[in-house]
Amino acid sequence: MKFTDSPVIELQVRDSHLSIQQDNGSFHVGTSVWPCSLVLAKFVERWAPPSPATTGANNPYSELLDFHSFRRRAIELGTGCGAAGMAFHLLGLQDIILTDISPVMPALKHNLKRNKPILGKNLKTSVLYWNNKDQIRTANPPFDLVIAADVVYIEESVGHLVGAMEALVADDGAVLLGYQLRSPEADQLFWEMCENVFVIDKVPHQDLHPDYAYEETDVYVFRKKKNSN
Repeated sequence: MKFTDSPVIELQVRDSHLSIQQDNGSFHVGTSVWPCSLVLAKFVERWAPPSPATTGANNPYSELLDFHSFRRRAIELGTGCGAAGMAFHLLGLQDIILTDISPVMPALKHNLKRNKPILGKNLKTSVLYWNNKDQIRTANPPFDLVIAADVVYIEESVGHLVGAMEALVADDGAVLLGYQLRSPEADQLFWEMCENVFVIDKVPHQDLHPDYAYEETDVYVFRKKKNSN
């Protein structure tokens, strides 16, 4: 998927329309809308049951993405401009905290305000650095869902990211990850570390949204490995 330098990204989420402003000239990667956030959002749009009555055997993701029958607590890491988090909310995930580092917060809050008429409420936000155990505790884990998209790009941050995912997700919860290879070194370390902690399932490409199924982007579902003791 080509990265667009348009100042505004438009994202249709069922009957709603998100308008997300980005700043590609910023020093912080979080002020751009990265492709995997859109791929992840549209994957969930495709499979999240629109109502409890529509869950069924023909949907392999109905239990994971049923935001209506069960109240799920969720947190997004590296929210950036908010595309994925806002989409998840529109798809029925009501209890979600959007997190990122301090310099990215103005861009996130701007987009939440920009889309408030569509969202219908102020979504929760919190500053969270992946290596800050106090901030992780303050978020009040465990969460049923940990959401992240395009967050693996610096080798030095990989250990902190995997540690934060492990600390935040419930033992019976899941991590939903939108992924694209950005750095070979970070990529190798990330998967080595994740394999020690999580059972990893890759979503088949044919299950992605047909308009957002790009060769270089993937969606994964992580679940904690069961303690053998």
